[in-house]
Amino acid sequence: MVINLSDNHSLVSNWISQLRDIEVQNDRMRFRKNLENIAEVCAYEISKKLPWVEKEIATPLGISNCKVLEHQPVLATIMRAGLAMHNGFLNYFDKADNAFISAYRKHNPDGSFEISLDYISCPEMENRVVIISDPMLATGASLVKTLQFIRDAGNPSEIHIACALACTVGIEYVLRAEPSATIWCGDIDDELTAKGYIVPGLGDAGDLAYGAKVQM
Repeated sequence: MVINLSDNHSLVSNWISQLRDIEVQNDRMRFRKNLENIAEVCAYEISKKLPWVEKEIATPLGISNCKVLEHQPVLATIMRAGLAMHNGFLNYFDKADNAFISAYRKHNPDGSFEISLDYISCPEMENRVVIISDPMLATGASLVKTLQFIRDAGNPSEIHIACALACTVGIEYVLRAEPSATIWCGDIDDELTAKGYIVPGLGDAGDLAYGAKVQM
């Protein structure tokens, strides 16, 4: 399943427009905040799909039967670009367990690249709801490799993927590898360059949020 949050106009569309805007991109704090805002909307929407239980809550004047999350999810993020979105999810799922994955493009002299995944730190994943945040779903290669590592660590009951911007090619690639996953997007673009960048896209989310990096 794929949910494009820009199908219906909302504040998400405004935040996406600012992420794309080369003038607004000069403000790194605004860029990170917009990613965080989009993640908070995703967290709210995903929460509607999670299992709940009834719990008796004592108030100063009596007992209230409330609905609460049955289990806390695992919030996973692909460093470094995913950190701003991860903070947005933590604002809402403040008791969640967390997983961190280091996945990046290792560029070759001919312009091609490979996905290098050097580090993963995660809690117990077996039969857990896992929410993975990564701002850009371009080719989908990083996400598929991340999902393989998560499957090796345990067998989640549900996988939700949240990104600010996705490309149709990447979405199709991820869903072929993980057909039961749900992908939540701030918006979707159709074009991908030969070097794996989304068009019109917004550029390199990691660089825009945290500063330019040296190509390795």
